[in-house]
Amino acid sequence: MTVLVYAEHDNQQLKSETHKLVTAASKMSSDVQILVAGKGCAYVAQQAAKIAGVSKVLVADSADYEYQLAENIGDLVTELATGYTHIAAAATTTGKNFMPRVAALLDVAQISDVIAVESEDTFVRPIYAGNAIATVQSSDTKKVLTVRASAFDAADESGAASVESIDILKVSEKSAFVSAELTESERPELTAAEVIISGGRGMQNGENFSLLNGIADKLGAAIGASRAAVDAGFVPNDMQVGQTGKIVAPQLYIAVGISGAIQHLAGMKDSKIIVAINKDEEAPIFQVADYGLVGDLFEILPELEGAL
Repeated sequence: MTVLVYAEHDNQQLKSETHKLVTAASKMSSDVQILVAGKGCAYVAQQAAKIAGVSKVLVADSADYEYQLAENIGDLVTELATGYTHIAAAATTTGKNFMPRVAALLDVAQISDVIAVESEDTFVRPIYAGNAIATVQSSDTKKVLTVRASAFDAADESGAASVESIDILKVSEKSAFVSAELTESERPELTAAEVIISGGRGMQNGENFSLLNGIADKLGAAIGASRAAVDAGFVPNDMQVGQTGKIVAPQLYIAVGISGAIQHLAGMKDSKIIVAINKDEEAPIFQVADYGLVGDLFEILPELEGAL
């Protein structure tokens, strides 16, 4: 059995999700290989080769893969699938975009949001917005999985895998890259941050999110938000943490003015330490919090920043 792991990267830097994917893949098989598809991504391949437990890195370097369009990558992975029993990608925007296409083309069922691996054919995943955990056994000859990387520890970089170039080109006429509008921030990206402070509907408006800035700066934290805050127009949706936003599992998660709706808890309850600040002592967030502070956030936040 051999597992093919799709590498998350931006053509310059390998993302931490890949290290965690390798940990998950190692529980399925002792033979783990990584696919790096992009343009000018040789350095990314070198980084992938250092991950412990990886036997080989395949590099598809072409302008056709620069933006990792779902049609192109889906066709590429499907052709490569012949030599693998398992294909795994992170349950991120990229993985959720192309992996269902791979499963459909291979005529197998995709297993999504895997949070634990029990054996080569048995996996654990949350359902009903995390309210229940399902153990799923697949009888398909090829297992196609998206993995919730936050549920696994990152593999170290003590490896020395071989790097092999492949010349398979897949180009779809159905879609083309037009442009990208990226949010620039000096703070860490949400899914990679060790510390996150998030605001909810209790922040009352977008201007009040500035109260989080000083604390985030002192802690080196990313700033997130609940779906309620995003839907209310307080902050842009790329800050949303939750089942329909970004799944995070930092070392420290501070929830400010967040009641703790099911979909939000599903996106952050794997955080190592959870701190909740809310004036409602009955708020569901306190059921998962390691530390809870009941009070007015507009008084508490300035005091917390001063103390830090």
